[in-house]
Order: sequence, then C-alpha cells, then structure tokens
Amino acid sequence: MSPLRRFGRPGLLGTAARTAVIAGTAQATAGAVGRRQANRSQQQYEAQQYEAQRYGAAQQAPPPVAPPAPQQPAPGPAAHSNDELLAQLTQLGDLHGQGVLTDAEFAAAKAKLLG
Repeated sequence: MSPLRRFGRPGLLGTAARTAVIAGTAQATAGAVGRRQANRSQQQYEAQQYEAQRYGAAQQAPPPVAPPAPQQPAPGPAAHSNDELLAQLTQLGDLHGQGVLTDAEFAAAKAKLLG
C-alpha cells in the first residue's frame, strides 16, 4: 500500500513553512529596498556636498586680478604722503593675507610702492 496523501488544505507544518518563506522574502525585500534608499540618499548627500564645496570655492576664490596698486601709475616716493603710503601698504597686506596676492606679487607691489 502507498502512504496516504492528504488533499485539501495544508496541514499545520505546511502553513508554518509557507508563512516562514513569505516572511523571509518580505524581510529580504524590505532590507534591499532600505539599503537602496540609503545608498541613494548617501549619493545625493555627497553630490550636494561636492556642489556646495565647488560653489563655495568658486564664490570664495576671487577671480585672478592684478594687484590694485601696480595698476595705477606709481608716482615717485616723494609724491606720496606717509599716510597714503601706509594706507596702500596696509591694503596690500590685507590682500596678501586674504590670499588674493601671492608672495611674489606682494613683494613686487611693495617694492614698487617703496621705490
């Protein structure tokens, strides 16, 4: 005789197994969706940070310009009063401190002012 096979609704073990498979699949799918969303969020965040850094660097870095003092015709040292000379040297020092002027440009402009 062959073993008896049950027809109709599944038994308790079959229902439990089916439920476990469905729950496991749902959990794996939810985990994959969560990881994908986290990766997208991370990529968007990094792209925003890159753009902000690039935009911020473009805003902070002034366009390359020649030093302001050498652009003007520099009269001789006797034509400058001490206050004007001090103001121009202070302006050059500020521009150098802000990074607008390189060391070489600063030295050249200062030498031109001082004669």
